[in-house]
Amino acid sequence: MSTETMSTDTELLEAVDVYFRALHACDTALLDGVFHPASTLFDVDEGVITVDPYPAWREVVANRVSPASVGQERDDEVLLVDWLSDDAAVVRVRLRVLDSIFVDQLSFVRGPEGWRIVAKVWHLETSLVE
Repeated sequence: MSTETMSTDTELLEAVDVYFRALHACDTALLDGVFHPASTLFDVDEGVITVDPYPAWREVVANRVSPASVGQERDDEVLLVDWLSDDAAVVRVRLRVLDSIFVDQLSFVRGPEGWRIVAKVWHLETSLVE
């Protein structure tokens, strides 16, 4: 593995970590640093596809209780990194946000500002609320 490839891997994983930290703290400044402003988020629930532009979802995150504020430890992991090119990758992650465990598929591209999420497909894997 070349030094350049290792650097690219590290930079991408650092961007994923920003995503994890942003959701743990509900920190919209961190989110803005990792999401492309024109990105879109998708989910399907009971056969209905939900599409949210990043700014709308950002407001949802900004107005919810953060896991950090209630003392919840970070619980997140990278499941898969699939490289499309040196400047594009899909990263599948699992993370806990309060009483929900999500699996997210994040499409990243690298441009002048570094790695940015341009699309997110998410799935509520488990709800810990009874």
